[in-house]
Amino acid sequence: MTDYRYYTASTLDGFLADENDSLDWLLSQPIDQEGPQNITELMKRTGAIVMGYTTYQWVVDHIAETGDPWMYAEWPTFVFTHRDIAPVHESVSVVAGSPAEHRARLESAAGDKGVWVVGGGDLATQFASDGMLDELIVSYAPVTVGAGRPLFTGPFDFELIEWARNQAFLIGRYRVVGPRT
Repeated sequence: MTDYRYYTASTLDGFLADENDSLDWLLSQPIDQEGPQNITELMKRTGAIVMGYTTYQWVVDHIAETGDPWMYAEWPTFVFTHRDIAPVHESVSVVAGSPAEHRARLESAAGDKGVWVVGGGDLATQFASDGMLDELIVSYAPVTVGAGRPLFTGPFDFELIEWARNQAFLIGRYRVVGPRT
């Protein structure tokens, strides 16, 4: 069975990005790339990636600024949006609709590995609402931004499975229990 993981970073006040969709708060924090809950270990267990339009556009803008190649070229990547956009890489597919409508395609693309829900919070909530989110792994940075893109946009219960510290970050790994009733 395919696992779905929402692996992300958040400010202490629960935002993925500030009001201007900036991640400056995240990129200025020290982290050990080989430390607990590192991205390299996640990617070894990842067979497919999903993201929303805002996350996708941030990555596209970042690679345009830096000249770096598409960082997810090894994985089939699905961008959930209703916008008419052209993929920047052959590994990118643009899809519309609910996660459940694309479940078979996502799981086929992931093979015997999991699906990484990159972001944002609304997309992760849609996956959880469709019963397609198993874990939430959040690296909390010691910063607040006051407003911005929320970590999660719906009322859900989670169970803490594990926690760790990676330099500036407190990392929590949670099982998705289900919607709050």
